[in-house]
Amino acid sequence: MKRVRKAVFPVAGLGTRVLPATKAIPKEMLTVVDRPVLQHAVDEAREAGIEHFVFVTGRNKQVIEDHFDMSYELEDTLQKRGKLKEYEALMADLPAAGATSFTRQQAPLGLGHAVWCARDIIGDEPFAVILPDMITLPGQRKTRCIAQCLDAYEKHGGNIIAVEEVPPEDTHMYGVVSVKQDFGATFQIGGMVEKPPKGTAPSNLIISGRYVLEPQIFDILEKIEKGAGGEIQLTDGMKKLSESQDFFGVRFDGRTCDTGSKLGFLMANVAFALERPDIAPAFKAEMKKLIGSL
Repeated sequence: MKRVRKAVFPVAGLGTRVLPATKAIPKEMLTVVDRPVLQHAVDEAREAGIEHFVFVTGRNKQVIEDHFDMSYELEDTLQKRGKLKEYEALMADLPAAGATSFTRQQAPLGLGHAVWCARDIIGDEPFAVILPDMITLPGQRKTRCIAQCLDAYEKHGGNIIAVEEVPPEDTHMYGVVSVKQDFGATFQIGGMVEKPPKGTAPSNLIISGRYVLEPQIFDILEKIEKGAGGEIQLTDGMKKLSESQDFFGVRFDGRTCDTGSKLGFLMANVAFALERPDIAPAFKAEMKKLIGSL
């Protein structure tokens, strides 16, 4: 079994759910506390041992590439002004030389197409897919979502999908999986369906934006027909791959924040601020004042 070294970050989306904030700023670069959304996702990957970060970008996303590059003027100014703490923090976030790759998705043809655009960079290796809109905080197992997915891959092999529970009445808004054989924190997936009609979902376990996939998915995504919304759906590709390979689900025990929605973005700032010992005490005090005024 090959070790998972690379992760794909689809970052070509327009961020229409949070306009006008994303008119000139990529949604991935909106800040949660003091770090861009995308940086939180990359942090999660690095913590899990990912070594190579593959960004599938679109037009007007150059700032993403700049963020993961050196900034000589800023770094020089920080050093000259003695702001060594800030300088060291920038250096700690800087990926190693050659650890990032950027490729373009020229047309908005869906998540499956975005993943397929990374095929030549990934090569013949298993790889992670991390949707940066969804940022996570650890739960009882003390690790974030992609780390739990990689642990499941080491245990089961095959392909891994992170899932979370939602109320049954909300399943029509998501991709949903069914359980074939349950192992507790993980389970073998029996089937997948994208946005099932109300009352027809096989479970209340939804696909939540973290995957580990075998490279055979690329051949399928190249040939698969467009699905919902006229786009190449990753779920459709995974359903086809499941005919020949096993899929396993991981019940993520932490918290996921959907920063692609206005409410999710606000809640992400609250959740991540409360995890910061340098901010949390004063933030809690201000929140109590605000809540008390309602």
